[in-house]
Amino acid sequence: MILEYEDIVVGSDLKATLFAFNNNLPIIFSQPRRPFRFDFLEPSTDLGCVKLTRSPSLELTRTNGVKVVGSRAELLWERLMFLLNLDGKVPLANLCTSMRFDGEHLICSNEYSKIGTLNFSNCFYFGDDNISGLVKEKELANPTYTCYDWIAFNSGGKHEIDYMWVGDDFVKEIWFYSSDRMCGNSPVKDACAVSTLTQDQLSEFNYSETMARFKMISEMETRGMKGRQNGYSTNGNPKHYKFRTTPIRRTKRRDPVEIISTDDRISLPRVSKKSLLKNLAESCTAYDRFLRYL
Repeated sequence: MILEYEDIVVGSDLKATLFAFNNNLPIIFSQPRRPFRFDFLEPSTDLGCVKLTRSPSLELTRTNGVKVVGSRAELLWERLMFLLNLDGKVPLANLCTSMRFDGEHLICSNEYSKIGTLNFSNCFYFGDDNISGLVKEKELANPTYTCYDWIAFNSGGKHEIDYMWVGDDFVKEIWFYSSDRMCGNSPVKDACAVSTLTQDQLSEFNYSETMARFKMISEMETRGMKGRQNGYSTNGNPKHYKFRTTPIRRTKRRDPVEIISTDDRISLPRVSKKSLLKNLAESCTAYDRFLRYL
């Protein structure tokens, strides 16, 4: 299969998807980069133009107040990908698992064999996990990663807190959410601890999933949170069980590094998410034939 395009977008994060949508361009990627589950837009962002009902600003309960956020970034990403697919602007969808630029063409392959060749005049590169030849990355002795430790509560998961800011590289912030392990809107919450770790730290026990759980519990107790009540002491004060947790999984994503283009046809757009969102409503006119049915 040979595909011919004047301009293409390589990447699949929210910024790349917005750029492709706003400019009505095909988007190519080897692995979709969905926004983090708890990435939120600004409360003032109106997504009515893509037929996403603007929900009122969400107030997340903290131990010392509230955190006000807007719509989930993941919902916008899904809607834009859906519209681009309907318009034929995601030609390889999820069929491609790796890409290679040979100096003239972009060779796309799956885990078994080559599936297509892309010819293009201009490429707007936003990053991809399994691509080679398009850009050169600055080599770092110890690159950093954003790590997500997903933690289940076996005891002590019923509370009102939604978000906790710590500020350290290891367990920088903690998100509490209604457990996915139970059907319905469960009052039991699980947690996701977000950290920024170096490659060396990833292999050290002091920064392991176990230590992330211990630090999360320590931060909760420091802020006055307590486990399930366990009767009363002899002097009449309530007693509480300790928090009991187990790890669900750890996922990680390498943080962006400085890159340079290897070809004059490859551009590295310096655009902000804010400016792309500002132009979203105007760009929706090209997709009216789909949006009218949503």
